[in-house]
Amino acid sequence: MEVRVKILFTALCHTDVYFWEAKGQNPLFPRILGHEAGGIVESVGEGVTDLAPGDHVLPVFTGECKECAHCRSEESNMCELLRINTDRGVMLHDGKSRFSIKGKPIYHFVGTSTFSEYTVVHVGCLAKINPLAPLDKVCVLSCGISTGFGATVNVAKPKKGQTVAVFGLGAVGLAAAEGARVSGASRIIGVDLNPLRFEGAKKFGVTEFVNPADYDRPVQEVISEMTNGGVDRSIECTGNINAMISAFECIHDGWGVAVLVGVPHKDSVFKTHPMNFLNEKTLKGTFYGNYKPRSDIPRVVEQYMNREMELDKFITHELPFSEINKAFEYMHRGEGIRCIMRMDE
Repeated sequence: MEVRVKILFTALCHTDVYFWEAKGQNPLFPRILGHEAGGIVESVGEGVTDLAPGDHVLPVFTGECKECAHCRSEESNMCELLRINTDRGVMLHDGKSRFSIKGKPIYHFVGTSTFSEYTVVHVGCLAKINPLAPLDKVCVLSCGISTGFGATVNVAKPKKGQTVAVFGLGAVGLAAAEGARVSGASRIIGVDLNPLRFEGAKKFGVTEFVNPADYDRPVQEVISEMTNGGVDRSIECTGNINAMISAFECIHDGWGVAVLVGVPHKDSVFKTHPMNFLNEKTLKGTFYGNYKPRSDIPRVVEQYMNREMELDKFITHELPFSEINKAFEYMHRGEGIRCIMRMDE
């Protein structure tokens, strides 16, 4: 059930940097990072029937076996077989890596390892897409943009005219704001500690900005005051536990919904008063925007092709893969949103 893919374009995501720095995880090296990419099927292994050489695909860090209880459910995308596993650096079939150097294994990363001209991926982690779709644009749908956009449109589901707060204005947060924009939100409040992000966020529909550092009281109180009791929906995209709590406590009682997207530190504890729940505030979490990779992502690509969603504005830098270190520098300096690297130079 394995497929060899020729990677044509790959992007750098903050998750790659996080695991490269070995923060809050069990370090597994040497490994090939990369998980946001687009490529073409080069060959298929035994048992693969729904992909063929020449197909255009997006590798995805989580999968869809189409057989487990989660895959059969209309509500879940948490595939029992192929959900993300950051510690596993080998293929499921035989517990071995498909990469090596001088006879020694190089480990896989989240089942994709796209920082390579060729990679081997389980068929359940590949979304077959329209071959006319530009891979240098739609490759960003294989991680961050789908995660943020889906968190809004699939999980928070704001109604036209409602107010939305987005915590964190990185790539995922801007995608969440874009989801609020296309949903017809009347006000989109961006919350971030970096004021340099505010101007650029306007392109994604953000109408107002709040920097928690500018206030001597909890930011949830500031937002509640701004919105006459709280926003209708909030999406948290930072992974900071305090931002998560603020995102929940700033929603309106009775109908407010908060969605957590960011991944917190493993020792973090979410603390809030139980009355927030009794007052009918709703707290949800989401994974990859609640998209099923094989079933849903081809449809999202078609939305882009039909100009129902914008992707180009997320791409701020383009480089040959040989200059990947520059992409890491952009990420560390907080410059731009997504840097696309092309394999063919």
